Amino acid sequence: MTQKDIILILAVIGALAILGFVLRVTFALLGPLVLIAIGYFIYRAWQKQGGGR
Repeated sequence: MTQKDIILILAVIGALAILGFVLRVTFALLGPLVLIAIGYFIYRAWQKQGGGR
């Protein structure tokens, strides 16, 4: 096994670890983000209906 092979394996392992962390954070924040988005769209619909200025 050459040095390039070892570096490639470590890079792949590191990329998978970072991807797992990013996915965990994304799914942890998914609930609040969905609630904020729903609230925003309800607010926009209410503004368009005539509740705005």
